[in-house]
Amino acid sequence: MPATRLVHLLERLEGFYGRLKAPPEEPFRLFVWDVLSVHAAPARRDAAMAALQRIPALTPDAMWRAPRGKLEAAVQQAGPYLEQRLQALQIGVQVFRRAPDLPRVLTGPLAAARRALKPLPRLGDTGPHRMLLFSGGHLVLPVDAPACRTGLRLGYGRPAADFRGTVKRVQHALVTELPPEVAIWRRAAIYLSHHGAATCVEAAPHCSVCPLLVDCADGQRRSGLVRRPGPARVN
Repeated sequence: MPATRLVHLLERLEGFYGRLKAPPEEPFRLFVWDVLSVHAAPARRDAAMAALQRIPALTPDAMWRAPRGKLEAAVQQAGPYLEQRLQALQIGVQVFRRAPDLPRVLTGPLAAARRALKPLPRLGDTGPHRMLLFSGGHLVLPVDAPACRTGLRLGYGRPAADFRGTVKRVQHALVTELPPEVAIWRRAAIYLSHHGAATCVEAAPHCSVCPLLVDCADGQRRSGLVRRPGPARVN
């Protein structure tokens, strides 16, 4: 199967940003990573993860036993929404402790894996999809707001009446160009999201340095490389 346009775009993003660190594959660590990622810059999320590692509190039992004060100090490094994060982590600990076979279930049939994730709290809409892909190895593409924005500007999907509908359209358009290889789906999730957060930002995208500019009609219009059709001239 020849490489699709999207695969070539991902290769270009990897060449531009270098090898980006993937989310954790171990399910509980990935759950914690997701909780800390919502409304947090990557550097702050990583600082909070490192602080939890030092306690240590990155297994369900260890987090269950960790002193509240130490947990608060570690989680607070991710930024605002401290109480929401702590509450989500507390519920997640209970879910993982009640279901010690959850990691095994995630790698089994997709329907059962989806059901097993329902009790986990969500601070964002992409957490379950991310866990299915990175922990379960299922071909499910998480599309967060930065990835959705990147996809739309590259011509994948079109806006819907609401954000969730737009995400579904973008997700559907993207996956039609992904070969059935988990590694490539993971690369798509990582690089599309990172590009949307680092370069293809919402208010003032950095089109002049974007490695995808030659394939992005939206970026070319913003950069003045393609003129919008004007009114017909009257002689």
